[in-house]
Amino acid sequence: VQLQASGGGLVQPGGSLKVSCAASESIFRVNVMGWYRQAPGKQREWVATIGRDSYTNYADSVKGRFTISRDNAVNTVYLQMNSLKPEDTAVYYCMMYDRGINYWGQGTLVTVSS
Repeated sequence: VQLQASGGGLVQPGGSLKVSCAASESIFRVNVMGWYRQAPGKQREWVATIGRDSYTNYADSVKGRFTISRDNAVNTVYLQMNSLKPEDTAVYYCMMYDRGINYWGQGTLVTVSS
């Protein structure tokens, strides 16, 4: 399975951005999909996950500002990011957990700066 992340870019503080992750295979039966991020000089951290039943969970740092969603028809997971802060600057990676295996995308860079 290949995961292709896209949609990153430069955005001003307080702005919004939506990143996408397209899977090369069907995600209809995939139990968990999610987003992680890695800021410069820091470890990768969990951001949000969404289950097959669309149950969502968020890190405290993004709760109320980010929304994860999935569209099984086009095998894509999204992360809508609002009220962005400079500390949200990171490479965002999508993840898929399926039948005991973690799959990772290549990452997309999000830079929040004025």
